[in-house]
Amino acid sequence: MNIKKKLLILIVAYNHEKFIKSVLQRINTDLAKKYDVEILINDDCSSDKTVEYAQEFIRFNTHNLFKYKMLSNPENQGYGGNQKIGYEYAIKNNFDFVALVHGDGQYAPEYLQELVEPLNLETVDAVFGSRMMTKNGALKGGMPLYKFVGNKILTFFQNSLFSTKFTEFHSGYRIYKISSLKKIPYVLNTNDYSFDNEIIAQFLLAKLTIKELPIPTYYGDEISYVNGLKYAYQVFTTNIKAKLQEIGIFYDRKFDCAKELKKENYVIKDSFHSTHSITLDIIKENSTVLDLGCNKGELGSHLKKKNCHIVGIDKEKKLEKNELDEYISFDLNEGLPNIDYKNFNYIIVLDVIEHLMSPEKFMHALKDKVNSNTEVKILISTPNIAFIIIRLMLLIGSFNYGKRGILDRTHTRLFTFSSFKHLVEQFGFSITKVHGIPAPFPLAVGNNIFGKTLIYINSLLIKISKGLFSYQIYYEIKPDTSLETLLSRANINKKN
Repeated sequence: MNIKKKLLILIVAYNHEKFIKSVLQRINTDLAKKYDVEILINDDCSSDKTVEYAQEFIRFNTHNLFKYKMLSNPENQGYGGNQKIGYEYAIKNNFDFVALVHGDGQYAPEYLQELVEPLNLETVDAVFGSRMMTKNGALKGGMPLYKFVGNKILTFFQNSLFSTKFTEFHSGYRIYKISSLKKIPYVLNTNDYSFDNEIIAQFLLAKLTIKELPIPTYYGDEISYVNGLKYAYQVFTTNIKAKLQEIGIFYDRKFDCAKELKKENYVIKDSFHSTHSITLDIIKENSTVLDLGCNKGELGSHLKKKNCHIVGIDKEKKLEKNELDEYISFDLNEGLPNIDYKNFNYIIVLDVIEHLMSPEKFMHALKDKVNSNTEVKILISTPNIAFIIIRLMLLIGSFNYGKRGILDRTHTRLFTFSSFKHLVEQFGFSITKVHGIPAPFPLAVGNNIFGKTLIYINSLLIKISKGLFSYQIYYEIKPDTSLETLLSRANINKKN
């Protein structure tokens, strides 16, 4: 005998005395044939008779196919806060699915069975009912024109940002798989109407699958408590923050739900303006290159296409799928290994210096090793802590470390153009060229027209102020002639 999966129908209610009985009545009892169904009515401190009418329905309901639970918050928790309580109840009581139904009947309860069904597939984590899948269905159902247009504009913006193709981001008719809800920090979301947008962003960042199904639209006598302009602003800021977190410009723990990236998935940013693309352009064919902090040798494998000889150094004992000509296991916190530095045309130090315990010790060791090779070109980069987004965050008192980007938690030292220049020059190097690197927007929004436009705009702003608009600092440097060499050249002609 197959055990039925447990389905919680969460009805969030606030001043819905006119609708609550009808909503409960419209839930199809056929759901009980396949699922162990419980209906949780969570009233959010209504000032009318919502609770009394719901209790009255439960008392006189005679079919006994569903279990009922009535909750009433002693203080108003907000639309999002009310959902949190319901999801906590679902998790603690070991439900498999939870369906969100509004107590005003705007979303047809009759469609629950069709919406729940896809969750029985392992590949689906949530199902959203969309009012926009049927052409002009929303308008025919009474959706005001300004809401229809606003919905379309916001959905287009969000689809562009997340590279998705949803017909609607703003439906409140949702069914979640409980095991999937556990994977995201929804408890950190706001308690207002922005909750629904934040939870979508969390699902997308966590690479969870959302399926859309068409539902009818109904606008009647229900009262909307949503401030349209405030909601639109929240949608914009919420989704921008979520995407900026992907590229490390911003950090908020509520959006820290992406799976840990494996090192082998390290991305070479060669298709847009970046430290990698500049490096690949600068290094000439048939060169000998030393890659300090080479990770898995990803950049070196690209340089191999230019017939370069690549020596990589990193602290891993060995590299899998090693495409380098030579790999040396060495912790750069300890200095540099004893190898012959005379024959290198280029030394790469990309985004390494900020991870070291003592950048000064490293730069001193580097100068000591290359003293005999003043022709070597060194390409070195680091994040710019004076980037405008960081400055704005500081202005509002925010300074949050995250998993990646400028405020990566593994960074031990932070630099501006000025302080990085000082570090380079005080250890005997001259800067031959300075580059300001834009933020890697294509990693967040896709390498599409939107991402390329953002890169273009950022690059224009860098021309106005490198220190303010550069996401990364990139220097081409060379070692100054050492005092030892200068002394050896200054031979005194003893012949008078």
